[in-house]
Amino acid sequence: MELTVADVIGLPVLHRGEPEVLSARRFHDPIRWVHVSDIADLSALVEGGELVLTTGAALRADPRRYLQGMAAAGVLGIVVELGEAALPPDAGRYAEEFGLALVALHREVRFVEITEAVHRMIVTDQFDRVDFDRRVHETFTDLSMKRASLEGIVEAAAGMLDEPVVLEDLAHRVLAVAGVPGGGPTAVLLRDWEQRSRRTAEAEHWTTTAVGPRTQEWGRLIVPRRSADASRTRMVLERAGVALALHRMIERDRSGLTHQAQTGLIDDVLRSRITDEAEVAARAHALGLRSSARYVPAAVRIDRPIPATDPVVGQRHNISLLDTVMHAVNASGHTGLFSVRRDGEIWMVLSLSVTQPADSALSALGAELRREIRRVEAVPDSALAVGDSVNRVIDAIYGMGEAAHIAEVALAMNEAHRPYYRAADVRLRGLIALLRSDHRVQAFAESELKALLAGDQANIVVLGEYLRLAGNKAAVAARLHISRPALYKKLAAIEAALGVDLDDGESRTSLHVALMVLDAQRLRRPVEISTEPAHAEIVDPYT
Repeated sequence: MELTVADVIGLPVLHRGEPEVLSARRFHDPIRWVHVSDIADLSALVEGGELVLTTGAALRADPRRYLQGMAAAGVLGIVVELGEAALPPDAGRYAEEFGLALVALHREVRFVEITEAVHRMIVTDQFDRVDFDRRVHETFTDLSMKRASLEGIVEAAAGMLDEPVVLEDLAHRVLAVAGVPGGGPTAVLLRDWEQRSRRTAEAEHWTTTAVGPRTQEWGRLIVPRRSADASRTRMVLERAGVALALHRMIERDRSGLTHQAQTGLIDDVLRSRITDEAEVAARAHALGLRSSARYVPAAVRIDRPIPATDPVVGQRHNISLLDTVMHAVNASGHTGLFSVRRDGEIWMVLSLSVTQPADSALSALGAELRREIRRVEAVPDSALAVGDSVNRVIDAIYGMGEAAHIAEVALAMNEAHRPYYRAADVRLRGLIALLRSDHRVQAFAESELKALLAGDQANIVVLGEYLRLAGNKAAVAARLHISRPALYKKLAAIEAALGVDLDDGESRTSLHVALMVLDAQRLRRPVEISTEPAHAEIVDPYT
């Protein structure tokens, strides 16, 4: 922290001189140095920002001229040792007039002790500043080299300043925040942020710096309160701003180039232009895939409610999805090759972190992907699917197609979400998904369920739950929140409409497959079922 005139006057060595403040002007300005002199004209000896110690001979001779000359030379203030002679009565008024601090010492003190104490503090502060500047430079250089996230850079700035730091865009929307005082809720700091940032930044003495190249700024870094050391705060924010601007440029360019390179490698393998594992592995590792004993083929697929009709918009959506998936994978400690293959579908070869078992790592990654995709892409559902891990990169690339098929089927399944899916999780539905476009399969499903499709759609829901729960009527009634007599009535109506016996195993299988075909084609939608109060009765779980 910079040393001010008030700090010097408060030193114990000066207190022994019984100081009397005749003018408090510039008391809170930082001192550059302390100079001892009794000559009347110091203009050739000072550079501005000094505090002058004197016995007052020149001051007593002509106080107005002396103080005016000191002010013109840039001196901050005068400390005069009175000794036996008093100062002229107008000295304090002249000091106020010329904007100088003036302090009279009524007892003799050793000026050398004052200069030693002050210079020691100034040099120590300067050394601390140089050391702090070095640490700031090294920290943000290291973060830039490691391609730290926006959040990581903002957190580093907040940690160095021990102040809250906010990164906002030009619309005053918060992109990142760190260093909330006392670890309190971020919501308190960011309450009415947009309005406060627009209207009160200067009034509340916030420290701000623009982020981005000159004339192309895309955001601001802000310490949203008065800083105890504004120059240090501004320096840290400026260094952090440079790191953020560099991060944005690198990520924007690197994302495009890396995506093209990784997609090119995957295409070369799938089209058999490269068949040598050593070459494939070398290129993959150079593109960021960590060398590992096992590689996992994987795919992420999302369910877009309304596909983009504009190809340009669709491409932007897919690039955004790719960035989201890459960020989630890298943030989880894994590495991978990534490629957009179809709308809403990302193929991957993963090299998992060795810090946890593969199943735990995939479960955590699946949960993180679903959370980030829902947050960033605003889509209702997504699925991560993986194939069997292999020890060659080229085999993992070939396995991505199977993973993509599993992901597509997983989205069509009306079941509780899993963190990730394997082939064993889709089974018969996977086969049906492959055959769903076959007109013979479609005709089979229509033929099996024709009577229900043309009648009460609620019966399709009842039949689906009955077959899914293997004919356990008590469980079906509980699942649908209807009484068992009501369920028996509905099942009898279904049997009559279809002309089948629901206790017959082959009939159940045939109907279940037909319903799966409808699921795969997305022809079936949830239907509200009219319910009636369930009567109290003893439930036989084996019925």
